[in-house]
Amino acid sequence: MSVDWVGYGYAALVATGGVMGYVKAGSVPSLAAGLVFGGLAGFGAYQVSNDPRNIWVSLATSGALTGVMGKRFYGSRKFMPAGLVAGASLLMAAKLSMALLQKPQDA
Repeated sequence: MSVDWVGYGYAALVATGGVMGYVKAGSVPSLAAGLVFGGLAGFGAYQVSNDPRNIWVSLATSGALTGVMGKRFYGSRKFMPAGLVAGASLLMAAKLSMALLQKPQDA
């Protein structure tokens, strides 16, 4: 059993981003979204750690954040926070998608 450190780091990045949005701008929606999506990403990392083929929660979370934050980045052209989260989410979705393409390992 291997721990999905990348997934846990991604979850921490998303949750921290929500907290920072609240601290800097007083944005309750940023706090709520950051904690919800960070929690989902953390749960997905936990699932991947227990079964490397169980990527669906992580893939859905990173895919949704890629779309939402990518649209925000496209509209604002501000790297922080939308560009950072969109880029990290895209990389996470690509990592998880590669797991789908790999040949299944014998347990």
